[in-house]
Amino acid sequence: MTTEIKKKNRVLPIILCVLLIGGAIFGVKEYNYFSKHIDTDDAQIDGNISPVVARVGGYVREIKFEENTKVSENQILVTLDDRDYKIKLEQAQAGRVGANAGVGVSQAQITATAANTITAKANIEAARVKLNLAKKDFERYANLIKDGAVTQQAFDQAKALNETAQANYTASVDQYNAAVKQVGTTESQLNVSNSGVTQRQSDVDFAKLQLSYTEIRAPTTGIVSKRNVQKGQLIQPGQSLFAIVDNNSLFVTANFKETQLQKLKIGLKVKIFVDAYPGEAIDGEVYNFAPITGAKGSLLPPDNATGNFVKVVQRVPVKIKFHAKDKAFLEKLRPGMSVKVSVSI
Repeated sequence: MTTEIKKKNRVLPIILCVLLIGGAIFGVKEYNYFSKHIDTDDAQIDGNISPVVARVGGYVREIKFEENTKVSENQILVTLDDRDYKIKLEQAQAGRVGANAGVGVSQAQITATAANTITAKANIEAARVKLNLAKKDFERYANLIKDGAVTQQAFDQAKALNETAQANYTASVDQYNAAVKQVGTTESQLNVSNSGVTQRQSDVDFAKLQLSYTEIRAPTTGIVSKRNVQKGQLIQPGQSLFAIVDNNSLFVTANFKETQLQKLKIGLKVKIFVDAYPGEAIDGEVYNFAPITGAKGSLLPPDNATGNFVKVVQRVPVKIKFHAKDKAFLEKLRPGMSVKVSVSI
């Protein structure tokens, strides 16, 4: 009996020693680990999610994709009934043809008025020659009538011819000036016609642009999600149709406590553990820090100036980029997945 009691008394200290040694080893390991690492499980995978919206309205004619499938950038995914937009394009092109015809008419008018100007200038020269001749005849008759060498009738006739020549010369000058002004007017009309052509060309370009919007294309390469469109549906401009997740833009948003930020720096190496795939780790690095805390950037940020104040440790979002070489594993990741990150300091 005494021997059994002694054995029991020896087992208890041994168990305590083993527990103490195990606890010490565990504590040392944990101390060594956390002295060189900063961990958080408040993290998730993020990525660029591009919403696709309709830029013009119309009935959906064809849908060329399946939800949750991969699509390529600029791939046609949805086509709308484009008959209305083709008619608008034809109308705009017809307007441009009419505007070009107006330019042709204005150019023809400029040519005609320029020819009139040349003719009017020639008429001025002819009127000047006649005026000089009539003026000399009148001066001669004026001298001769003083000596009685010519009759009063001949003098009056010379005077009338001089005045007629003067009037014709004045009229020729006025016609020339009017022709020059007409050239300026037709040139102004040509400028207006050219402006009309520019406007009609803008209408054609706009109609073509509107027609091109009836083919809804993928803005980036990725996986289609959140499909909200059906064949035959009437959609409106600005309506959201679906979203495309760019798998090449995945990153991790880790929300570290503000007390952990002192040792965090850009460029530090990170191990990323995805909850959906336990046992596998992905390499990454700290890329940048958010300028505000998560609470401050929320829809209703807290106001510590009201009510009873309770100090709460804030968290700051930190962006972590992947350095994984296994692209096949990255393709399995999805935005929103929970992860745990461990930063080596």
